[in-house]
Amino acid sequence: MARLDRTTDTVTVVLTGEVDVLTVDQVRSALAEAIAARPRSMTVDLSDLSFIDSTGLGALVFGFQRARDAGITFRLSRPTSGVRQILVVSGLLEVVELED
Repeated sequence: MARLDRTTDTVTVVLTGEVDVLTVDQVRSALAEAIAARPRSMTVDLSDLSFIDSTGLGALVFGFQRARDAGITFRLSRPTSGVRQILVVSGLLEVVELED
């Protein structure tokens, strides 16, 4: 579901499969662990994510807010078309940076 990749200044959280009420705790834990590493920047890779529900969006907001409070740049990366549509409709992309 969630995997961390670390370089010296960047932590990437890779989300795979589906993020929903059954898996959101794993995502929150991975985001919290990434923030605890105190990187300069943090990227959430969505390229292998097939679905995200409102609880998953809430976890991304949680990660964004915690990273911002810690002075860590937070961005989303490479969402699939279906996930991108959910991010757009939710309004999350109005506050969180997106890399393609």
